Amino acid sequence: MSLTLQGIVSAVGGILAGFALAGALLWRQQQALTAARYEATHDEVTGLPNRRLFVRRLRAALADTAPVGVVLLDLDRFKTVNDTLGHDSGNDLLDQIGRLLSGIPAPVRVAARLSGDEFALLVLGDRDDTAAAARAAWQVIAAEPIRVVNGELTVAASVGYTHVHTDFATSRQLLAQADTAMYEAKRTGSGVCEYLPHRTPAARSRNRH
Repeated sequence: MSLTLQGIVSAVGGILAGFALAGALLWRQQQALTAARYEATHDEVTGLPNRRLFVRRLRAALADTAPVGVVLLDLDRFKTVNDTLGHDSGNDLLDQIGRLLSGIPAPVRVAARLSGDEFALLVLGDRDDTAAAARAAWQVIAAEPIRVVNGELTVAASVGYTHVHTDFATSRQLLAQADTAMYEAKRTGSGVCEYLPHRTPAARSRNRH
């Protein structure tokens, strides 16, 4: 091989190697960006959408002017699980609850973990659909003991739900209404409670939103 041809081959090889390296770096950057976006919108314990993504999906549903319902629930006496069995059992329980809720069929479109032991469901349906989803969430949690790393736990939840009452409802209003109803369910021990403006005292909402 002549020196000129050898030089050309070496140069081409160097260029191809540079392309390969650049491609590998670009792929890694894309992977890192995808992972960062996922972590920003999903809960690390359950893998469910987090509050940010849930609110985004709720706002999109409201913008479509379709019937929308929101279900909120939290676990009764969850702090006792962490205090007595440890945070590993608590996280395991949250993960199992997330799996149960994400298995509830349509018209539930999104199951999310908002914070702590609080979960939310986005329902694309009418008032009866939202009520059915709320009851299904309560039943699937209480149906049987849930296995965690340290044994089995009998779990109960307090569930509140609301449905779009006006054409001008916002995501903040719906979350606050469902939260108020959830607080009322916990206060009365009723398990499931619907938000009704004339009946549910708004001042009792924990107003975390």
